[in-house]
Amino acid sequence: MPVPDGGDALVVLRGVDKHFGTLHVLRSIDLTVHRGEVVVVVGPSGSGKSTLCRAINRLETVDAGEIVVDGRPLPAEGRELAALRADVGMVFQSFNLFAHKTVLGNVTLGQVKVRKKDRKEAEERARALLDRVGVASQADKYPAQLSGGQQQRVAIARALAMEPKVMLFDEPTSALDPEMINEVLEVMRQLARDGMTMVVVTHEMGFARSAAHRVVFMADGSIVEATTPEEFFTAPRSERAKDFLSKILHH
Repeated sequence: MPVPDGGDALVVLRGVDKHFGTLHVLRSIDLTVHRGEVVVVVGPSGSGKSTLCRAINRLETVDAGEIVVDGRPLPAEGRELAALRADVGMVFQSFNLFAHKTVLGNVTLGQVKVRKKDRKEAEERARALLDRVGVASQADKYPAQLSGGQQQRVAIARALAMEPKVMLFDEPTSALDPEMINEVLEVMRQLARDGMTMVVVTHEMGFARSAAHRVVFMADGSIVEATTPEEFFTAPRSERAKDFLSKILHH
């Protein structure tokens, strides 16, 4: 898929550095994600992919550099950070749903608390989103009564309910049973087709191939390659990428 036109930069990382103790997990990261673009981040374990994803909504602080979302630098803390987090949807490996709230309650809560929506309006939107991700019939159940794939689709609906400008996915299928992975990826593919700006950290190469505008390959805390899926999968330029692909694609 071609990268959306207009050069409208939605998320910009400039010179981002991050250490965990002596471990240098992000090394001078420069990355621009355009509005409507789907960027899939791949690479070996420990390459910094999840840290990069979590830095974009400041779940991880950075030591140096700048992150800008929709023209505004990331605030350090407080109310501005809460407002930013509402603009940056996040879907984690574990579903992070509130166990004591129904599915409908999970998807309604943030709309009422953060977006200050009327409850009835919030519930209508929640039901529409649950329908969109294919779990409308589960609205009155509790998370524990759902399969992992259903829970993750509820988590996606919950993030979408905030009307985010960008959605971050941190290995959203890695905790799922194999037969559930595709139902979640299909929801994500549909979001991509609908024009949602997405940054996706994943091991699912089929998704990277079919849904990404750009594949960003990370190793040892650096971005080694950033190119189209076609180029990355058929003609990777770096030895690191060739090695990575040979291992995961079982040539």
